[in-house]
Amino acid sequence: MHLARLLPSSALSVPAPRFWGLAGLIILLSFFLTACGFHLKGIAPLPFNAIYTNITDNSAFGANLRRTLLASSPQSRFVESPQEAEAILRQLSLNRNQREISINAKGQVEEYELQLTFTFELLDAKGRVVLPPTTLDVIREVPYDAEAVQAKDSEIEMIFRDMEQSLINRIVRRLSSPDVTSAYHFISSQPELSSMEEMELLPNRQQAPL
Repeated sequence: MHLARLLPSSALSVPAPRFWGLAGLIILLSFFLTACGFHLKGIAPLPFNAIYTNITDNSAFGANLRRTLLASSPQSRFVESPQEAEAILRQLSLNRNQREISINAKGQVEEYELQLTFTFELLDAKGRVVLPPTTLDVIREVPYDAEAVQAKDSEIEMIFRDMEQSLINRIVRRLSSPDVTSAYHFISSQPELSSMEEMELLPNRQQAPL
């Protein structure tokens, strides 16, 4: 078959040295990005399908967390009870803090520090610890104008919402990380112990490597 039928007309119009130089540059760039660990943002599936959580979906945080987890791991689903679950995501605490970090000569606040802290753990279907209590937090500093209280309070609420999404993204990345996946498979492969055996092993109990 003639070469002209195999190549697009735009490629034929480029001088050969320039064409191959451009191709070489693209290949070199691809190799460099791969060597640096670059990859397109994609799906990071969880190592389990059925998830139970005590985080209510009636809150914006809970609803967004569920939506983000399912978008990241489409094969997963949330179930209504721990008995139906393969893994249990348990919220231990979720706290918002707002403190003054700068005050002007009139004693008015000029800047606030906002902090959102979330503590959680991950258990397998039998209640064994896969990921021990883990705390993640997001901190932002925001200027404040005492003469525009309503507008600034609305802005602070919007910033907290943005912080929640940032926190959710970190939670999803943590749950889908290779070490959590390995720990989940390790724990799930272990035989279930009787109550007496658990009591005997309790002083020297070891956790799966994380």
